[in-house]
Amino acid sequence: MNPDTIHVVEISSRKDLRKFVEFSFTLYSKNPYWTPPIINEEIDTLDQNKNPVFKNAKAHYFLAFKNNEIVGRIAVMINWIEVNELKKKKVRFGWFDVIDDIAVTAALMEKVHRIGLQNGMEFLEGPVGFSNIDKAGMLVDGFEESNTMITWYNAPYYITHFRKLGYQDLAVWVEYEIKLKSFDESPEKIKKFSHLMLERYQLNILDFKSKKEILPYVDKMFVLLEETYGNLQTFVPIKKHQIKQYKEKYFRYIHPQFIKCITNKDHELIAFCITMPSFTHALKKANGKMFPFGIFYLLKALYFNSKASFYLIGVHPQYQNKGITAIIFNEMQKTFNKYGYHIVETNPELEENSSIQNLWKNYEHRQHKKRLTVTQKLKKGVIS
Repeated sequence: MNPDTIHVVEISSRKDLRKFVEFSFTLYSKNPYWTPPIINEEIDTLDQNKNPVFKNAKAHYFLAFKNNEIVGRIAVMINWIEVNELKKKKVRFGWFDVIDDIAVTAALMEKVHRIGLQNGMEFLEGPVGFSNIDKAGMLVDGFEESNTMITWYNAPYYITHFRKLGYQDLAVWVEYEIKLKSFDESPEKIKKFSHLMLERYQLNILDFKSKKEILPYVDKMFVLLEETYGNLQTFVPIKKHQIKQYKEKYFRYIHPQFIKCITNKDHELIAFCITMPSFTHALKKANGKMFPFGIFYLLKALYFNSKASFYLIGVHPQYQNKGITAIIFNEMQKTFNKYGYHIVETNPELEENSSIQNLWKNYEHRQHKKRLTVTQKLKKGVIS
């Protein structure tokens, strides 16, 4: 048997899932920009016995071997809500990592085509997770920038492989880094506009002192999230059992005062924003392990930091394009200044989302990353 032959093997045991997750640690061990996830959290996300998303999804995991060494990985997923309710016959792929060998990429993508066709799907998209709350997007610009807790990192050759294999771009996201001055030095027109909109629409800002105060609003935030993004071609409804899982996964990382909610005169939630202290440096020090010291690094980052990350913003459709994002950022600026934060990094924003990107123009900012998903109609015999 030729030792250079690529063997792609489907795996399912928790032991093999650990190998699946740890491959990226080997691949990027010498890359200073790669931010590692917490290994056990990643395994739990992929484990059908742990993640409630499998009530409405299925997944297959593959490892590629060459010369008896792991050289690539991929998750192939079908979200049945997307297929049955949204009528999108799409197979997803994610958790994609590979050495710089296009033959390995082709061999892994052949599995995506094969599983998609076996399940009656018509096209593929990736890299994405099970839903919109999961990580998504292949980095195509900003390779000398660290990924955040909620994004993937990848080498420049990934997109080169996909281009050569004939894949097309689908969704495109951009990310920004914004420098913060003091509130007194922040743009006057944002402050005045924010005050005007609060009075015009009789809105209320909710500030939280504890995680317990946030809990009554969590489910409402996810409802509002669907109302905000439901019309986007990338959105898939999130079920209650998934909300519980995301709450358990991310609630430990939340600083109460970094969450803002806005209600109308009838005390109905019309907007919210979730930001977090940046955990990038802490995750690098933890190197995938919560214990014995990883939890200490993460807790320290929660309360001693100078950089924040936007995670989620939701605005009810009736209040979109009415300056609500200006109100949110104006309020967050007060919190950032209070805790000595100098930089905030946005979550990936769809490139066409001009309303939010116009807001950043009022601040010193730079677009420092860009990522996308690729697509292709499913076909047999993608490997010659």
